Amino acid sequence: MEKEKSKLIQRFRRIEGQIRGLQRMIESGRACEDIIAQFASINGALKSAGFLIVMHYLNECLMRQADSVENIEKEMEKVIKTYISSM
Repeated sequence: MEKEKSKLIQRFRRIEGQIRGLQRMIESGRACEDIIAQFASINGALKSAGFLIVMHYLNECLMRQADSVENIEKEMEKVIKTYISSM
C-alpha cells in the first residue's frame, strides 16, 4: 500500500511539473499546437491517476470500512458514478 501511495505521489508531482510547463508555454507565447498537446497530455495523466485513486479506494479503503456486502455494493456504485460524472 505504501508503494502504491508513493507511486501516486510521484505521478502527481510529474503532473504538477507538466502544469508549470504549460503555464510557461502560455506565458512565452508557444505555438497553439504545442499548448494543446501539452494540455492533452496533462488531461490524460490526470484521468489515469484518477482511475488509480478510485481503484485504490475500492480495493483498500472500502473493503476495510464496509460491514456488509450490500454496503460494499452501494458504496462501489456511488464511487463509480462520481468518477464517471467527472469525466
